[in-house]
Amino acid sequence: MKAKKCEFQLNCSTVDQMDVSTSASDDAVAECFDGMKVKEKEPSISTMVLNFDNKFDPFGALSTPLYQTATFKQPSASENGPYDYTRSGNPTRLVLESLLAELDKADRAFCFTSGMAALAAVAHLIGTGEEIVAGDDIYGGSDRLLSQVIPKTGVVVKRVNTTDLDEVASAIGQSTKLVWLESPTNPRQQISDIRKIAEMAHAHGALVLVDNSIMSPVLSQPLELGADIVMHSATKFIAGHSDVMAGVLAVKGEMLLAKDLYFLQNAEGSGLAPFDCWVCLRGIKTMPLRVEKQQENAQKIAEFLSAHPKVKKVNYAGLPDHPGRSLHFSQAKGAGSVISFLTGSLALSKHVVEATKYFSITVSFGSVKSLISLPCFMSHASIPAAVREARGLTEDLVRISVGIEDANDLIADLDNALRTGP
Repeated sequence: MKAKKCEFQLNCSTVDQMDVSTSASDDAVAECFDGMKVKEKEPSISTMVLNFDNKFDPFGALSTPLYQTATFKQPSASENGPYDYTRSGNPTRLVLESLLAELDKADRAFCFTSGMAALAAVAHLIGTGEEIVAGDDIYGGSDRLLSQVIPKTGVVVKRVNTTDLDEVASAIGQSTKLVWLESPTNPRQQISDIRKIAEMAHAHGALVLVDNSIMSPVLSQPLELGADIVMHSATKFIAGHSDVMAGVLAVKGEMLLAKDLYFLQNAEGSGLAPFDCWVCLRGIKTMPLRVEKQQENAQKIAEFLSAHPKVKKVNYAGLPDHPGRSLHFSQAKGAGSVISFLTGSLALSKHVVEATKYFSITVSFGSVKSLISLPCFMSHASIPAAVREARGLTEDLVRISVGIEDANDLIADLDNALRTGP
């Protein structure tokens, strides 16, 4: 099936005579700038997210219109307009996809109903008898897909420690079609060399998928490092308010790959609904501000935790003693706002999670609201206990997603929870 080309187009034939001009005069140019050649600077991400979507609307709406429709009227019985059915394409979705492509420095981006729906689409690119090499320290939902669903299709899944380049190299072979990793990993914050892994994979003709949910486009663009596909759970930092589920795939260069992903999005009906796209577009406008504040708070909290007598270890790339710090900052702009730490006692960790006032006990991360959990009992509970232990994911590990609250309040809250514990 040939993927249908979908271009953004708004027809306003009924309002051709409407005068929508403004009374503002053209800006004057100072004489001192006459003849000066000014090199145009690429706008920062905070400027891009606020000056992107209004150019698509003929009426100049500063908020992208919500095309809350399932079907679109066609010009005639034998002609097709730019849109026919929202499963195949929708103007609101295309604005979001176009913006995300720019933020990820991609050629195309596709929005799905969740991050897992996006990852499932990538998995469907791999055929029976072919192989996926995947990291062993990844999100629990991804682990469930890789260990319990994908093998049923006849795809071979190999699990490796992606921080060990020799182990990765030995796992990649002629049958390998995809290398799947996170950096930093969730929840242990391990750092993998995306550039070198991409070189290894490409030498064997394999694609590289990086789950970039924990970083967001603000802090990292893995496509620039050699990855072929970047996935975001847009539920996290992109939307940022715990009020929508969404996933993103961004690709660069290989148009056949983009066509295949669009075909799967359309064929499987996994495209993001118009309203959810609109919610993401609203949230993304503050993403750079949120990520900056969250990261600032996280750095302070990580430093506090690392000095606390009841904390045995803190996993956060922003700390000077993190073993992957140098590598991480060679491929990302910051350490983000997800931290995990060990207390050495499940009883103490459970008390900390339950005793905090400003951290909500729940899964997920990237929200404006601070969150806390024990991954072994929540986000990674689907991984067998023996497997978790072998991978170093112990039950006393606490994961926090730092929000935009006052950092001193959050620190005092954690300190009280730690001090009052067993």
